[in-house]
Parts: sequence; structure tokens; C-alpha cells
Amino acid sequence: MANPPERREYDIDIPAEVEPGTYADFASIWHTADSFVLDFAVLKRPPKPSVAEDGSRVLKVPTRVVTRVRVPPSQVFEIMKGLEKQLSMWERSHGVKRRSPEDT
Repeated sequence: MANPPERREYDIDIPAEVEPGTYADFASIWHTADSFVLDFAVLKRPPKPSVAEDGSRVLKVPTRVVTRVRVPPSQVFEIMKGLEKQLSMWERSHGVKRRSPEDT
């Protein structure tokens, strides 16, 4: 092309049944050779202490995956940049970054 466009804008159409979204308390992220996989889950019931096979104490957190999203590796950095941008905007609006107990 002689004059390529300066930027790309997506006109996103969201089907009515998807528009409300799906709530998730937790995300498990893993990868294969071809994709990154994000499993979004909700807690099924309160966590409870348990003992692992090796005798160590663990807190069992029963969850149920509500949706799985597969992403090509080429899109992971774009998703990370988008999340960082939105988190920064959220922090400017709400003032405080909420941290999970695992981060403390």
C-alpha cells in the first residue's frame, strides 16, 4: 500500500448473550507451545484447611472454571499493556490499588 493507515481501530460487536460478562474471583494462567491459556474461575465454597499427601498443611480452595480463553503468544504483550493502561486509569480514578493477600 502506498499510504498505510496510521493506526488500527477495532469496531467490536458483542453478542447480547456475552454482553453482561462473567464474574471470576481467580485466574489460572498456563501455556502450551501454541497458546497461553487463561482459566477464569469462581469460588465454590469457603476454603478449608487440609493435609497434602506429603504431610504438609494446605488451604484447599474449591473453584469452578467459568470460562477458558486461549490467546496466541503474539497477543500476550498487547493484553499486558492493555491491563496496565486500564489499571493505571482505575488507580487515578479510585486512588488505591487493591492488593490480594498473596501479594503482601
